[in-house]
Amino acid sequence: MKVLQFPLARITFGFVLGILLPYYLKPNPKLVFALLFISILFFSISYFLSKKKLNDKVYFGISTYILSFFIGATTLIVHTDYFQKSNYIHYDSIFEKPHLVSVTLREKLKNSTFNDRYVAIVNRIDQTESSGRIILNIRKDSLNRQFEIGTLLRIKGTLYKNSPPNNPSQFDYSKYLANKQIYAQLYADASEISVSSEMEKNIWYYTSKLRTKIIHNLEKSDFNKTELNVAVALIMGQQQDISPEIIRDYQYAGAVHILSVSGLHIGFILLFVTFLLKPLPNTKRGSFIKLIIILASLSLFGLIAGLAPSVVRSVAMFSFVAIGSHLRRSVNVYHTLLVSILLILLFQPSFLFDVGFQLSYMALFFIIWLQPLLASLWLPKNKVSKYIWDILTVSFVAQIGTLPLSIYYFHQFPGLFFVTNLIIIPLLSIVMLLGVVVMLLAAFGYVPLFLSKPFEWSIFYLNKIINSIASLEQFIIQNIPFNLYFLISFYLLITTAIIWFKKPSYNKLAMVLISIIILQISFIKNRSDVETQKEWVVFNSKRSTMITERNGGKVTLFANDSILKTSQKNNILTTYLIGNFSTLETKKRIENTAFFNGKKIIILDSSGIYSKNMNPDILLLTQSPKINLDRLFQTVHPKMVVADASNYKTIQKYWKATCKKQKIPFHATGEKGFYKLN
Repeated sequence: MKVLQFPLARITFGFVLGILLPYYLKPNPKLVFALLFISILFFSISYFLSKKKLNDKVYFGISTYILSFFIGATTLIVHTDYFQKSNYIHYDSIFEKPHLVSVTLREKLKNSTFNDRYVAIVNRIDQTESSGRIILNIRKDSLNRQFEIGTLLRIKGTLYKNSPPNNPSQFDYSKYLANKQIYAQLYADASEISVSSEMEKNIWYYTSKLRTKIIHNLEKSDFNKTELNVAVALIMGQQQDISPEIIRDYQYAGAVHILSVSGLHIGFILLFVTFLLKPLPNTKRGSFIKLIIILASLSLFGLIAGLAPSVVRSVAMFSFVAIGSHLRRSVNVYHTLLVSILLILLFQPSFLFDVGFQLSYMALFFIIWLQPLLASLWLPKNKVSKYIWDILTVSFVAQIGTLPLSIYYFHQFPGLFFVTNLIIIPLLSIVMLLGVVVMLLAAFGYVPLFLSKPFEWSIFYLNKIINSIASLEQFIIQNIPFNLYFLISFYLLITTAIIWFKKPSYNKLAMVLISIIILQISFIKNRSDVETQKEWVVFNSKRSTMITERNGGKVTLFANDSILKTSQKNNILTTYLIGNFSTLETKKRIENTAFFNGKKIIILDSSGIYSKNMNPDILLLTQSPKINLDRLFQTVHPKMVVADASNYKTIQKYWKATCKKQKIPFHATGEKGFYKLN
């Protein structure tokens, strides 16, 4: 791979590794800064000696990579709120009782059933200046008041740290928020909020006002709500108001990427602005003015789209393309890719852990690396055939590049992605052309019907096509178990296979075969690990009791009739099976006693019936049994008491206090998450 021969590639690799160090190890920042200083000294000495030809340049190369590593580590520390002393996460007392919290609204999120949700910046807690991001949940009421971005609020409430997953193999929302530097949430009623008369009028305020103005003007023109929500996602990257059904359709059809502003959208904006600027002369002055307008347009569009990782990547990439075009130089696309990665991560190192950022760069890299080779396999003379062939090759290599990552994160594969891309990309060009023009005019308060209606109809038919493809569920491969070892093994195989395919040789073929062996070893090792595992799990399932016993890859489900009948659609169970490479073998109703790995378990439900002759290791309380726990402990002496989420919260508080008095460990799944015996 020639790209690995670029010094910039090795520097980028060292920089990325440096970002990973503090992310996983959480070292003392002072130690990292000291090591950065030492690496700068080493680099300076090596550079001086190499210039004087007093030592081999290999030392200068090593010092460069070490320096890039510690610059990466320092960058993450400097840009991560967790390492800032003023961040609220370092004050445990603020999570124990209500405080007066002063915040500034930064971003509007998708509403939940009961709350309006915002990302807010903490300014002050009581009388102490503080910093950091939180999610603010404002309970909906009859007034349904919406707050503008930039609004300053004072709220009396308790901050709650993000909780880890309540069930095994579940999506870790707390980790997702932590990657966005959000470590807590605040819940409040509208009546508990004091609104300041002042506004923080920064770039986020003005871009939000512009988005709101565009949407308001489109609503006034009788733009259908469903199509408008999709239009706002397509053109401005705002997905908050799209219905879950439409998002699911786009996922199943393999087209969810078009709902996130990315290279396809930014590339179109670049072409559109370039077309509008054609009347300007190609003189030195005229070319410079064109460049400034193009860069400003791309940056403004990125701000309006909310500066999502895929947007930032695309804006950076196409900005370099525009600069290269202005300088009349051929731009090395690999260098452009690497410089954009370095610059983005230099200012937003947390983007490295964003799924959209990873998928975006992986798709782009494979398009650059592999698509020209595939396109050269057949050179159609007909323009239509060439257009279709280009779409097919780009879609194929992008899918190959992102396939392992997509399965790793989402555990599904849309089998009709070829068909989807062939149909929607031509239509998407029309949608983007009309959309950019309509929204540009809407920003100035003018929405002509002869443009807005075709725009609305094109989105309507786009949704119809996507829905038709998504309805063919037999082509959607779902619930695919996939772990990190599989991810690395598959990428190793794909990479070596492409290297061999581009320029076949015996050594490269040997690398492909070794990759296949490594993949097989990862499968065998995973199967061996799974087969030796045994566990008994009480899940945190609201208003119901759900227990599984796993022996290797075979799972037995214990639950009531309603859960047993709908087990195939139970998300908690499905996620557990995928995460443990297991299948559901048996379904049984819950009995009052259970035995696992030599441990005796009494399961006490609402009937209050239990075996008095049995001295259990574990007492499981379900369905809020009407018992006196103090009296119960006179006849049974469990070593552990577990209460699942089917019990009332008030009665669990009493049980917790009783167990504390009796010095018996108490585990409430609603508070601590699932309970597991190995």
